[in-house]
Amino acid sequence: MNGILLYQSKYGAAKKYAGWLKEETGFPCMETKQAKISDIQSYDAVILGGGIYASGIAGLSFLKKNIHALQGREILVFGVGASPYDEKVLQAVSAHNMTEKLSGIPCFYCRGAWDMASMTAVDRTLCKMLKKVVAKKDPNEYEAWEQALMEAGNEKRDWTDRKYLQPILEKLKK
Repeated sequence: MNGILLYQSKYGAAKKYAGWLKEETGFPCMETKQAKISDIQSYDAVILGGGIYASGIAGLSFLKKNIHALQGREILVFGVGASPYDEKVLQAVSAHNMTEKLSGIPCFYCRGAWDMASMTAVDRTLCKMLKKVVAKKDPNEYEAWEQALMEAGNEKRDWTDRKYLQPILEKLKK
C-alpha cells in the first residue's frame, strides 16, 4: 500500500505524530496547507492528522473539500488534543467531525502537548477564561479534560507518545 500523511499543526504535536507515522510507514508527509488534490490522488491511503481546537480537527476542511476525489481510498483521521485519552473523548471528537461526507471514516485520538508560553494571545486568553469557569466547579466533579486543564496550569507539558499511533498502524495492516 502506498499512502500519504497530511497534517495541520499549530503548536507541533500533530506534526510530531505525522513524523512518527512517516518513520513507521515510509509514507511521505505534507502539511495540508501545501497539499493539492492532484498530488494526493495517486495514493491508496490518506492519513490526516490535526490539532483539536473547539472540538474541530485542524486540516479536516481539506478532506471535506476533496472527499469526492478520494473515493475508493483508505482514509484515516487522527485528532491531537491536550485531554487524556478517553473513549468518551474519542467518540465526541468523532461525532463532531466525522459527519455528512466524512461519515464512516475512522477517527483516532492522540494526546498532545501544552505550553501556554507558546500559545497565541487569543488562545492563551481563551484558556485562561476556560480555567476560570472550570475552577468554579467542584474538583471531584471534573471531567478528564477539565482535570488535565487544571493540572497543566501554566507549565509546559508534553504527553505525546508513540503508543497512541498503534490503533492507526493496526488499522492500516487490515
